[in-house]
Amino acid sequence: MKKVFFSIFVFCLTISLSELSAQISVPAASPGATVSQKVGLVDVTVDYSRPGVKGRTIFGDLVPYDKPWRLGANAATKITFSDEVMIGGKTLKGGAYAILATPGHSTWKVMFYPYTSGGFGAYLQDGVEPAVTVTATPASLGDVMIENFLVNFDQLTNNSANLWFMWDKTGVPVEIKVETAKAVQANIDKVMAGPSAGDYYAAASYYLSEDKELDQALTWVTKSIDMGNEMYWVYRTKALIQAKLGDKSAAIDTAKKSLELAKKAGNMDYVKLNEDSIKEWMM
Repeated sequence: MKKVFFSIFVFCLTISLSELSAQISVPAASPGATVSQKVGLVDVTVDYSRPGVKGRTIFGDLVPYDKPWRLGANAATKITFSDEVMIGGKTLKGGAYAILATPGHSTWKVMFYPYTSGGFGAYLQDGVEPAVTVTATPASLGDVMIENFLVNFDQLTNNSANLWFMWDKTGVPVEIKVETAKAVQANIDKVMAGPSAGDYYAAASYYLSEDKELDQALTWVTKSIDMGNEMYWVYRTKALIQAKLGDKSAAIDTAKKSLELAKKAGNMDYVKLNEDSIKEWMM
């Protein structure tokens, strides 16, 4: 019996210690960090870790020359672009990338890989190629000493920025370029062209749902159709507005158009909705 009680005691103690250890949080040896910067109209975010020098020789020892490095510790450094950018004269589409670097005595090779959750080693597999590779020149930081690995942005303009990797007494810049003028012009053209067909439809749908200013809603939904937005759901919205305005004859004609388009699209839900409405409005 004593053995049974002792076994139960040990089991409960083990569970308690396990739960206790699961609740204990301790600082990471290389804390995570995030830095974000808007370059022109593009949002750039870097997620990385910050190992410390701790009295060690970094480049050429802790971080060997001529071997791929994850630019930090733990996982590979991740960079996310909200839109396309240019790095080393090559276009990177908007999205997430892992940054690896191969440090050298006089030049560094910096690689941008499409991001994967497979970890640092996934990028070193045979057949895995970076989307962009650039050569960067390391610079001495002089009397400045960066204890914890640091990623930051500098030399900001409307069209570019330098992405800096700094640790110990070394800094390495990589230039990021963006086509701000092209993006701004696209925005200007869109605004100056006025609301789109989708904008007119959205406004009409909202007014219908709120049962307000239905004459204005009818004008907007008609404008949307005139601009080429000839979809069965758009005609359905117009028919409902016309019916609410008391013009059931026009509502039936519009519903028939919605019905025809819904049949072509194979949307039987809208087919039934229109058939039911036509029947109701003909009474």
